[in-house]
Amino acid sequence: MANVATADGVKKAGPMTAEEKKVIFASSLGTVFEWYDFYLYGSLAVYIGATFFSQYPETTRNIFALLAFAAGFLVRPFGALVFGRIGDLVGRKYTFLVTILIMGLSTFLVGVLPGAASIGIAAPIILIVLRLLQGLALGGEYGGAATYVAEHAPHGRRGYFTSWIQTTATLGLFLSLVVILFVQFILGKEAFAAWGWRIPFLLSCVLLGVSVWIRLKMNESPAFKKMKEEGKGSKAPLTEAFGQWRNAKVALLALFGAVVGQAVVWYSGQFYALFFLQSILKIDGQSANLMVAASLVLGTGFFVFFGWLSDKIGRKPIIMAGLLLAMLTYFPLFKTLTWAGNPALAEAQQSVRATVAAAPGDCKFQFNPTGTAKFTTSCDIATAFLTKNSVPYDVVTTAAAGTPATVKVGETTITSYDAVAAGDKAKAEDAAFSKQVNMALQASGYPLVRGAAKVPESKLDAFVAANPELALDAAAIRAGDKTMVPADKLTADKLLTKEEVGNATEMAVYSIDKGGAFTMVADPARVNWTVIIAVLTVLVIYVTMVYGPIAALLVELFPTRIRYTGMSLPYHIGNGWFGGLLPATAFAMSAAKGDIYYGLWYPIVFAGITLVIGLLFLPETKDRNIDAMD
Repeated sequence: MANVATADGVKKAGPMTAEEKKVIFASSLGTVFEWYDFYLYGSLAVYIGATFFSQYPETTRNIFALLAFAAGFLVRPFGALVFGRIGDLVGRKYTFLVTILIMGLSTFLVGVLPGAASIGIAAPIILIVLRLLQGLALGGEYGGAATYVAEHAPHGRRGYFTSWIQTTATLGLFLSLVVILFVQFILGKEAFAAWGWRIPFLLSCVLLGVSVWIRLKMNESPAFKKMKEEGKGSKAPLTEAFGQWRNAKVALLALFGAVVGQAVVWYSGQFYALFFLQSILKIDGQSANLMVAASLVLGTGFFVFFGWLSDKIGRKPIIMAGLLLAMLTYFPLFKTLTWAGNPALAEAQQSVRATVAAAPGDCKFQFNPTGTAKFTTSCDIATAFLTKNSVPYDVVTTAAAGTPATVKVGETTITSYDAVAAGDKAKAEDAAFSKQVNMALQASGYPLVRGAAKVPESKLDAFVAANPELALDAAAIRAGDKTMVPADKLTADKLLTKEEVGNATEMAVYSIDKGGAFTMVADPARVNWTVIIAVLTVLVIYVTMVYGPIAALLVELFPTRIRYTGMSLPYHIGNGWFGGLLPATAFAMSAAKGDIYYGLWYPIVFAGITLVIGLLFLPETKDRNIDAMD
């Protein structure tokens, strides 16, 4: 039985028709591919940076990093404006057909783009252009897909229909992780780093072809066609949506009463959780990706469940409940992740807390979303080092003005350094400071391991003298095994400079066990996968509560004539800006406070703001007849 219309023009829900299934499948599949393309850049940023940016001076690299960041997050609202306007003027179908073509071709071209070693500075410039196009396309895709599906949905089932669109960001992330892990497994880490990272980008061409083929077979939205036939379309969607207060206030309410909270819960549950596992708990990247992938498999179905439930009890109660649960449980959940992911680190954090003594004004707020800012004071160097190693600390401003900060771990006190004052000696100062702090942390129970050191013959005596704690014997080392390494590899690996190599074609290199860099690690034997996946699944369920019903809510807030434009901008400002800034802000907050959990206040506060505004001012929209809105 197909959906039928009553005398009031409202479509009533019967069994889902073949056409409706095709609409959902085509819109969802295409949007999965869009998110897959978008996530690849973040997941493979290390390899992309090595291919396109590493040959350039630091200032140039910083400019490129800033532009890449802008493309990834800040450009998305502009894409919403550009394609939202086109969608309200020309139509839903053709607009989001264009967005997927732009996204797919841009991603494929990243996979074939020569590196800076081949075409020079043109390589990073072209890469940034492609990233800008990706950001713009993504800004137009979501609003088009959500609007298109909602306008095909029968009354009483819009939450269920649009919830399939809500699965696409998670499924896109999952697909990108699976493809990356599979290609790494097949090729091995070295081949993947050299060229294999391009394969996931190239595969997007296949995904693009499938998606375009399906979307070409789709019909225009019935609500849009009806509006056009009746001559009720907007001639200036941007002006009407945001230049008239009656519509602009709806956009502001959608942003602060729904989307901002949804965005911070979404980014916390999927992206910050992955960052926390890898960067804070020091779980290896492959394991962390598998854990997140498992939680996505377990939790993704709840997008559809909560979308369906929102048709029964309303959009607002589910979204607000998700915000409230996240606010109340984030601290205990992330602390549980610590105990399950790195018990040795959790135990050390409980028993040992560092103290940073600095001069007043020496410590800055280390907000660095683009990775380009430099914090060079002795206090900033000390606190950044401790934060990156997940060490809790207190800052006391007891040092005299002009004196460097010190770090006290247990009974050991280490003096930091000012990078500007150190000048050419900054690298040596940093190595000495890091080594002393790491040794103190290791002695206090922190799970640090020290790798092997590769030491050229010409530097062996100096190395032995600089590391008395190892009790080395230079003569015994020389009498043992050594490797003859070509001169060009010595310079490439930065073991020696060209001046130090001189005319030699190769030199002896010794491997000294436990003489290299310190690394904070999570002991694989003590990682509790079951508990971690359970906690991650709970976080994903919070995501599904706030995100599952929100597409239907946004569609129902705006009239047909400006719907694409009106819903897209608040969605992408909330998710691109408030959500996208979460990792950098959380790190800066944790560095300022000396507490790895302090950054959780960022999503908790914004979820709270949205909860209050949403409860007081956000209307319930589930029973609105969107076909009658003008």
